Amino acid sequence: MNELFADLHVHIGRSENGKPIKITAARSLNFANIAKECADRKGINIVGIIDCASPYVIEDIENFLKTGEAYEIEDGGIIYKDKVCIILGSEIETAEVNDAGKTGSAHNLCYFPTLNDIKAFSKEMSNHIHNITLSSQRADISAYDLIDIVEKYNGILIPAHAFTPHKSFYGNCTDRMSKIFREKFDKIFAIELGLSSDTYLADEISELETRTFVTNSDAHSLPKIAREYNKMLLEGISFKEVVKALKNEDGRKIIANYGLDPKLGKYHRTFCEKCGKPIEGQAPITHCPDCDSSNITMGVFDRIEIIKDKETTKSPSFRPPYIYQIPLTFMPGLGNKTIDKLLNNFDTEMNILHKLSKDDIEAVVGEKIANIVIAAREGNVKIQSGGGGVYGKLA
Repeated sequence: MNELFADLHVHIGRSENGKPIKITAARSLNFANIAKECADRKGINIVGIIDCASPYVIEDIENFLKTGEAYEIEDGGIIYKDKVCIILGSEIETAEVNDAGKTGSAHNLCYFPTLNDIKAFSKEMSNHIHNITLSSQRADISAYDLIDIVEKYNGILIPAHAFTPHKSFYGNCTDRMSKIFREKFDKIFAIELGLSSDTYLADEISELETRTFVTNSDAHSLPKIAREYNKMLLEGISFKEVVKALKNEDGRKIIANYGLDPKLGKYHRTFCEKCGKPIEGQAPITHCPDCDSSNITMGVFDRIEIIKDKETTKSPSFRPPYIYQIPLTFMPGLGNKTIDKLLNNFDTEMNILHKLSKDDIEAVVGEKIANIVIAAREGNVKIQSGGGGVYGKLA
């Protein structure tokens, strides 16, 4: 068995010929650049690219395979330079009826073993989506129906950033995911936590006790890849191995979740739209204590406080540790030139964040930066919570 790193939620900003895919993502995020970033700078062994149902991206993948730098394998996935396994995925927004009887929406991560599988999925979903070329488009079906289409093409479905206020099951659709999936809920064997939550918050909801938690970056730019990731115990890198790990089968499993302190997430606390700031204080906060406005964006921390059904958090025995990390881009004083200098000397961000000694870092970028990196690693920093779409920051 091997310990391998996986980030299963990375977006594509533009196709190779400049066609828009994820409007809010960087132009440099294309299929080839993501593969190179994971192999050369991040140290990620498995990456899920979740805009691969776009016909423009499918064309890019076909051209990428022709270069000889990458090839498909029988157990699913595309292998790049024998270093990185690319899992082909699609993020689909489904239309749900929320607990109040109104229309809600949720994002779903759908993963497939082969290019032919996702091509067939794309073709069928074009009947349910107005513009299949763009990322995360709204489908005219519920996730209850989507999961059947995904399985028809040998795929799996994982609810995305399950607690965020605008596009998630718990955030704006329901207090129990089983209400939406009903008898199919057993097919949901993993959920994505999102940047604003962690294991300890999610384990306050009893229906998630048997589900695997995944921590992914939801990267909209190359530097954001691996700001959250999973350490998996696998025989090798393939779609089949990843699915086994998510199901805790045959000794494969997730052995650690690495993620932001949820305070750094941009939806952690409730945000007053009138005052323009996150609201700290005893959860749940349902109106602004300063201006008494109810024009708020509910934070993940506050939402979980409302919907939880466990008074004390007790994680199941199979739950791996959740290890907080602060990416280099969040650290004050570390600009792009300093980060490039560190990466040029120490290969990958994971080495810098988790392995190198203070002396090693200080020798390259000086004592002040080394102290910041070590303090962040050891949790000796104060964090101002994020909310309302604004990331938290080190105080």
